[in-house]
Amino acid sequence: MPGYLTKQEDIAVAGAADLIIRSLLDKQQFHDPLGEAEALGISSATWPLFGLLWPSAAHLAQRMASRPLLAGERVLEIGCGLGLASLVCHRRGIDITASDCHPLARQFLQENVLLNRMEPLKYRTGQWGAQAEVDPKVRTDGQTEGQNGTVQGHFDLIVGSDVLYERDARATLASFLDRHAASGAQIWIVDPNRGNRSTFHKQMAVHRFEVVEERLDQPALGKVAAYKGRLMVYERPVLNG
Repeated sequence: MPGYLTKQEDIAVAGAADLIIRSLLDKQQFHDPLGEAEALGISSATWPLFGLLWPSAAHLAQRMASRPLLAGERVLEIGCGLGLASLVCHRRGIDITASDCHPLARQFLQENVLLNRMEPLKYRTGQWGAQAEVDPKVRTDGQTEGQNGTVQGHFDLIVGSDVLYERDARATLASFLDRHAASGAQIWIVDPNRGNRSTFHKQMAVHRFEVVEERLDQPALGKVAAYKGRLMVYERPVLNG
């Protein structure tokens, strides 16, 4: 792939078969010759972040590997990056849609789907605060897709990892989640104790979401570094009548 270097690894996910993942070589990679990422507000410093494997993503993938399968459930991963959790779900037969705003996320996800000999995985562009999604087209698989391939419709479970790394004064992520959460939906966010967590709780409460937190702290084990973070599960009461 011209413009940046990659590597390929076997990645172990507790509770699931190993995955072959192609990722960026390191945080120094950058290639945006057409300015596509810059136009989306992605700086050269943050450009490589989508293409790296992060501890919080591994924790989310582990949770999705052991979560009971529910018939007819539709799942959305936001800020998927390399899509580790989406790949685990897809292999299990879960109706999963991966989404990200990075212009190369789709390409890397498709490559990793092929490396793991899987059927094609649904992908949509998902960016909080993006222009309003208009004129959706209903697809034969029950999804709806906007003119620009953006996330459309409602989901029973929305998951994400390490998506609170920037201050979101306009609460665009909370609004995005409110827009795409089906009635009775849950939202799972794995967060490595970022400083924006408390503000995000308040933003979600505006949309009537209540949160339960579970600590995910783990000590260092062999080559695996210590981890401190938590799983935040949001759900709002279903109104009767």
